[in-house]
Amino acid sequence: MVIAVPFPSRTTMSRAVDALRPQFTPRQGQFLAYIDAYTLVNGRPPAEADMMRFFRLTPPSVHQMVLTLEQAGLISRKPGFARSIVVLLERSALPELLPGHAQPVKTSVQRY
Repeated sequence: MVIAVPFPSRTTMSRAVDALRPQFTPRQGQFLAYIDAYTLVNGRPPAEADMMRFFRLTPPSVHQMVLTLEQAGLISRKPGFARSIVVLLERSALPELLPGHAQPVKTSVQRY
């Protein structure tokens, strides 16, 4: 007697694939892609000041993003050591990095 086991449906299979994908927001993905690209080009990770210039953000915003990425397990770093950020994801899991001028600038200052 042979018992046939049905194949998993496409929705079940796509859920399994989604569970393996890292979960991050588009903005976090841009930070991860930037850190990876900067490290690849320069041979060392970026400083927070480099990220500030590229994304045109304030120091607290960049630092908060670094802390958020670290808490999510997407990067690791050694506190107290400069340029110690390491992306913990495969390069294929990262989104394409948008040019710096294409990054949206958020401001809380109202226009006149």
